[in-house]
Amino acid sequence: MKSETTPAEVPEMDKQAGDAPWQSYGAEPGVWSERMLAALNSGVKGNKWFSLIDKIYADRTLELAWAKVSSNAGACGVDGITVERFGKDSQSRLLAVKEHLKEGSYQPKPVKRVMIPKPGSAQKRPLGIPSVRDRVVQTALRMVIEPIFEKEFASHRYGFRPGRGCKDALRQVNALLQSGHVHVVDADLKSYFDTIPHHRLMALVAERIADGRVKSLIELFLKQGVLEEGVQWEAGEEGTPQGGVISPLLANLYLNPLDWLMAEGGFAMVRYADDFVVLCRTPEQARLALEKIRAWTQEAELTLHPDKTRTVDMSVEKSHFDFLGYRFFRTCKGMLTRLVRPKSEQKLRATLKPLTQRNCGLSLEITIRRINPTLKGWYAYFKQATPQSLKAMDSWVRDRLRAILRRRRGWKGKAQKPDRYRWPNRYFRELGLFCLEEARKHETANLRRGVAR
Repeated sequence: MKSETTPAEVPEMDKQAGDAPWQSYGAEPGVWSERMLAALNSGVKGNKWFSLIDKIYADRTLELAWAKVSSNAGACGVDGITVERFGKDSQSRLLAVKEHLKEGSYQPKPVKRVMIPKPGSAQKRPLGIPSVRDRVVQTALRMVIEPIFEKEFASHRYGFRPGRGCKDALRQVNALLQSGHVHVVDADLKSYFDTIPHHRLMALVAERIADGRVKSLIELFLKQGVLEEGVQWEAGEEGTPQGGVISPLLANLYLNPLDWLMAEGGFAMVRYADDFVVLCRTPEQARLALEKIRAWTQEAELTLHPDKTRTVDMSVEKSHFDFLGYRFFRTCKGMLTRLVRPKSEQKLRATLKPLTQRNCGLSLEITIRRINPTLKGWYAYFKQATPQSLKAMDSWVRDRLRAILRRRRGWKGKAQKPDRYRWPNRYFRELGLFCLEEARKHETANLRRGVAR
């Protein structure tokens, strides 16, 4: 997959110097033995792995998988068995799973589908909930096969990978923009996770895995049906298992050829799951990159969203593109900055509105304690946005609280300008309200003190 002439701006290897093999490829100690790790590094005969199913149903693997599922909690599937109930006799349940996997008789249960509201919208989106047992098996499967594919993945892919995350991808985009890669291909794959063709995906799996029982197990999860309001739907020939632990790995695997196509063409691509941008130095490079992406997606039986896929010249004032919740924006003064994407702001407001209704019967102190964790979590992700973005959200939150205080005085409507003098910002700070802007100032001051030292 990797070209011998991979451009210098696109790192050839994802492994970092000094990392232990299991740190680089996500291999779990206790699942991957030293002998397997050595084979992973040196290569196996034919570049294909045999005899993996016994690693999946090994006692240690299943126990680690159950520990991960247990720590993540989550709702019960169609069988009604909760994490707590599974845990009461986990040893016997894991033994039964082991025997089914060993005999080749394991059958996943349909995924329970529930519809949940979209934040800031009257629409709903489907949420898939596999059974606890299936989550354990998928976790065991992922732990065994992930390092095999992780070793093959290009370095510019950040989503659902060991030791990588959104912030790493955002930092890379920012660095590329600052270095002159201002012509951006902003691409969007339409319904990606639901449209991955099974036959092509399994062909990619078969390039590295020869164990027929492991391939059959993956296909069983791809063919999982869906149970919605008592009606069972059979799976088609497309899409990864909804809500499945294995889905992100399979989805990343399917886009891996595109990753290497871009890398070998000298294009600086940054991808997180199905969300990706390609940053180029010239408009001609951006157009060529988009042409290659269009041709590849058509061949791969995927669809680029016609309204959301475009090229952007970020050297032009007021130009922008959205990526991972942020909006990269060129100001009128020519500065590159990061705003909070409007949809991300809407999502936070939709989360806080039910907790800050004017007719809220809780004390203001309790209300503040309820919303603070959400504000802190939001700040942890969006603290690199402009101070103005944080300030605007702080103002909105305080006005929601002022509206509660108005209601308790018998006054109608939203917060008015005089209310900001009646209940100033200091009033809410003394009640313990988490302030995004102040947190940013405090963190910046600490960083400057650290540099000064």
